[in-house]
Parts: sequence; structure tokens; C-alpha cells
Amino acid sequence: MARRLRQEAGTGAELSPTLTAALATLDRHGPLTPSALADRERVQRPTATRIVAQLEAAGLVTRTQDRDDRRVAQVGTTAAGRALMKRIRTRKNQYLAKRLRRLDPSELATLEQAAQILERLLEEAE
Repeated sequence: MARRLRQEAGTGAELSPTLTAALATLDRHGPLTPSALADRERVQRPTATRIVAQLEAAGLVTRTQDRDDRRVAQVGTTAAGRALMKRIRTRKNQYLAKRLRRLDPSELATLEQAAQILERLLEEAE
């Protein structure tokens, strides 16, 4: 399902799945330090630094220095980054909504219960 939703998002040549995931994390939880991004994305710090550099070069994120500690940078999404994430999410939501409309009420109820269980498991992991 995750793969199909990524395909339906239609980012194509715009972003790889890794860059899209990092941008989504920054959009949802940012601004973050590169280290915090690495932790959330479960990648090494140098990988997160490369990801941020690519997103920054594409104009999707910006780095700002921390006022209290000039060695620390915060990475947040730009207006272009937020707009891209909105387009991606809209495409995914439309695709999923179209498929969900085909289900009967009992199947929808089962999915609702499963979603609640999965969310609880994810919250416990954090």
C-alpha cells in the first residue's frame, strides 16, 4: 500500500522516496536539526545532511542558525516545500478515498479498528 501510494503521489523526477519522506517529516514535525531528522528517519547523520542539502538545493527547505547556539542549524520547509507536500498528500488522499468508497461498511469498520491499533503501536514505539 505504501509503495502504491508513493506511485500515485506522482512526484516522479521531482523527488526520490527518501527525499519525499524526509520532506514530509520536516513538514509535519519541523523545524528540526539534521540530527533530529536523522533520528526520525532512522538514518545516519551524514545521510541526513546529504538529504537536507538536496532538499535545500531544490528550494524545498531552508536552514537557519539557532539564536542561542550558532553551531546548530534548524531545517524547515519553505513555501515551495509545503506546497509540494500538499500536492503529494492530496493525490494520495484522492487515490485512497476512491478505493475506500468501494468497500462495504463492515470492511470500513475493520480498517478503522486496524488503523487505531496501528496508531497505538506507533505511539508506543516513540
